[in-house]
Amino acid sequence: MSQHHSDDHDDHDHNHDHEHAESGLKGWLGHLFSPHEHGHYATALDPAMSNARGIWAVKISLVVLLLTAVFQLIIVAISGSVALLADTIHNFSDALTAIPLWIAFTLARRPRNDRYTYGYGRAEDLAGVLIVVMIFLSALEVFQQSIDRLLHPQPLSNLGWVAAAAIIGFIGNEAVATLRTRVGREIGSAALVADGLHARADGFTSLGVLIGVIGVALGFPLADPLVGLFIGVAILIVVWNAARDMWYRLMDAVDPAVSQSIAQTAAQVPGVQAVHDVTIRWLGHRQRAELNVDVPGEWPTTQSHQVAEDVRHALFHAQPALVEVMVHIDPEGDAYHATTAHHREASHGEAAH
Repeated sequence: MSQHHSDDHDDHDHNHDHEHAESGLKGWLGHLFSPHEHGHYATALDPAMSNARGIWAVKISLVVLLLTAVFQLIIVAISGSVALLADTIHNFSDALTAIPLWIAFTLARRPRNDRYTYGYGRAEDLAGVLIVVMIFLSALEVFQQSIDRLLHPQPLSNLGWVAAAAIIGFIGNEAVATLRTRVGREIGSAALVADGLHARADGFTSLGVLIGVIGVALGFPLADPLVGLFIGVAILIVVWNAARDMWYRLMDAVDPAVSQSIAQTAAQVPGVQAVHDVTIRWLGHRQRAELNVDVPGEWPTTQSHQVAEDVRHALFHAQPALVEVMVHIDPEGDAYHATTAHHREASHGEAAH
């Protein structure tokens, strides 16, 4: 039994309060570069609205990062700073990652059909993979430029302008990071959150450029390429976090707490005797779920069907990211499942329920 999530749940609050073990500087930095994820997002936006909001965030961030990168490129030309060049390259790559995301959000608007029976939401996850690859390639370019400058030192000029470019780079990237991660969490887009982390790393590497400028001004010329190497390492950290999140999405991994929450919500519906075989997957920034619920075997079809409807309705309220739920009704008792029991044992490695 399947149904699209079309109910209006804007008046429903779905908040989670979590205690984090780490605190202080370490916890703060960890949250910046890898914000705590719950595997689901409390968004009451319908798919059309969430796609439109994602495109809006992408457009704004593209313009801001392009303006920032162009300004930095001009300063690179008049200063020769390899650290600023590395930061500028990364800013350009970050701006360009908005393009595949834009395409993905646009594709997600298309209705599903006989070939793409689940729709086009997975395009967003593929865009996330492309973003991870682009971040990694930009890290390689940063390492190459920094090592070349260590082997062949060159004097820097216009240090004041380089410092100004670094500060503007930080402001621009942090603004984009805040926008992307906030909207990404609102609509449940792992790719957009990953792109936000990308921008946040750029912002802190811009501050690294500023440290390099200070080092050069104090008489340590190698500070500039050394900061470039530090930037490369910071980018690789972002690559690791983003790649991990995209792996989870492509492998249909979810936070176990979500599965438990769905099972608990369904079990509380009157008439449900047991809940089992809960499966959930992300397709882009929307979730689809399947589960089996047991009802008394003597119940008529209409009564059992109403229980399935009640379960689905409860889940749509409890998990606003769910766009579709399949509820399979099982009559309580092992006797009703003997026909396919051996298939379940072979495919799932478990005894028939």
